[in-house]
Amino acid sequence: MSRFSACIDMLFVRESADVAQRIHLARAAGMAGVEFWRWSDKDLDAIEDALGATGLPLLAMVAEPFAELTRETGHDRFLAGLEQSRDVAIRLGAPILICQSGPLLEGVERIRQHEALTLAMARSAEVLADSGVRLALEPLNDRVDHPDYYLTSTSEGLDIVAAVNRPEIGLTYDMYHSMVMDEDPETVLAGRLDRVFHLHIADHPGRHQPGSGHLPIKQKLAWLQAQGYAGAIGLEFRPTGSTADALEMMRGSLGA
Repeated sequence: MSRFSACIDMLFVRESADVAQRIHLARAAGMAGVEFWRWSDKDLDAIEDALGATGLPLLAMVAEPFAELTRETGHDRFLAGLEQSRDVAIRLGAPILICQSGPLLEGVERIRQHEALTLAMARSAEVLADSGVRLALEPLNDRVDHPDYYLTSTSEGLDIVAAVNRPEIGLTYDMYHSMVMDEDPETVLAGRLDRVFHLHIADHPGRHQPGSGHLPIKQKLAWLQAQGYAGAIGLEFRPTGSTADALEMMRGSLGA
């Protein structure tokens, strides 16, 4: 598995303050593509030019705005932004938009928040219908990086995707977040890997490059490959030093 996608909001940051230039650095480092978080804080003309000049695809980006999808009153705002995000994704050729659930709401029954999130994904499918752009809901950990986040369970995320049952809606599986929550990828993804649209990796502790911590990333990636995962592997980690050194450690650790 060598379809590495560099998150240019985390990689090549020390090397260049220019986000578009990071795309050129990713190309020089042998990446198969790039991804980023928000599009609204970037020079889209420069991004488009860099993608064209390097030939690298933009494999994923975040659907804006961040919203409380666990609360129905937050849906209209998100869906209006999703229309804009969809159009930017089409312009830049990005097949995947990534979204988060929003916070765990105090004083609201969890089942009501689950239902609201499911409804948000169903309504999102209508926005994306026939566009060629898919939305990938992302579970995150609430133990280290995202306290009070709602969707910490991969199984619940996949249950929501199954309930919506639309080809536009799937999951971003972040191996780091999942294993910080003590999930085993082989258990939580068993039989449902086809609904994983995108993959992220990082090591623990520190959310640094694979090889810097103790997570069995190589073994779990091998399992994913054996099960048929052929999508991108998003490198969403903080290099401990230069990006080049971090990628060298990662490749050594993964045997890639």
